[in-house]
Amino acid sequence: MKQLLIIFILVGIFSSCGTDFNKPYSDTPTSGKVNIAGDETLESLMDAMSDTFMGLYQYASLKVSYKSESACFNDLINDSVKVILSTRKLNEKEIEYFKSRQLVPVTTKIAIDAIALIINRENLDSLLSVEQLKSILDGKTTTWSELHPTSPLGPLSFVFDNNGSSTMRFISDSLMSGKTNFPSFCFAAKSNAQVIDYVEKNKNAIGVIGVNWISDRDDPKMLSFNKRIRVVWLSKRGQAVYPDDYFGPFQAYLYTGDYPLKREVYMISREGRAGLGTGFVSFVAGEQGQRIVRLSGLLPSSPYTRDIKLN
Repeated sequence: MKQLLIIFILVGIFSSCGTDFNKPYSDTPTSGKVNIAGDETLESLMDAMSDTFMGLYQYASLKVSYKSESACFNDLINDSVKVILSTRKLNEKEIEYFKSRQLVPVTTKIAIDAIALIINRENLDSLLSVEQLKSILDGKTTTWSELHPTSPLGPLSFVFDNNGSSTMRFISDSLMSGKTNFPSFCFAAKSNAQVIDYVEKNKNAIGVIGVNWISDRDDPKMLSFNKRIRVVWLSKRGQAVYPDDYFGPFQAYLYTGDYPLKREVYMISREGRAGLGTGFVSFVAGEQGQRIVRLSGLLPSSPYTRDIKLN
């Protein structure tokens, strides 16, 4: 509850702009209804956090919809939702829009996430360097034999979740200098689940998904996904030689910084007052929410301590 108190004080300070104090509100930090949009790549994490929150606060109703990153921000701007779960902050254009409306959205970092590359289970070439990945995305490398001379596989195919997704933007920004003209063998499916389906059925494919889809070891659905595909391990070195040069998209390597495709996760609220959206963000950023982040296989943004007594 300490986190809730802190958030309420901050909101009280900053909510003088863009808030109608004469308007009656039917929600509080732990009751009422609120609409939230979540990045589809983080669906498992958001489900765990929202279910736990509503389990603790029986009068709270969180209506969560999962969408592409661009759709989440459109909903926030259009006031269709009060809170979004995203892997980027507001950009300058969005900040200026809210300023023009005399609104001050609050951005809270809640986790460190990773982009995972997946391949067919029959494909044993699960080690790639970042330089090799860039060469694929530049269209210079088009076959598996160019990556691994002994590979029996043919032309590459590279599949994202959907157009406008956070994974597509991240790959463009981090590996392609912001370019969006992907090679002809790159295409978008309609969801992370469909990426997994496609990779399972196509030996030549490389899929791009949010690691949250395969990182929660307590979720039976995630465990079934892991049995259907193989995870690629990446090296920052251009000429990686030893197996120890490669790292997977897992918690330990997010912590050490060895896995190269990592990103931050944020909750952005336009609520401007101490409503249910603010209460939920406070919960996620607090100790209970950060435990859920850790159990989901992501790296918590706020480490917490445990006291262990030894007799």
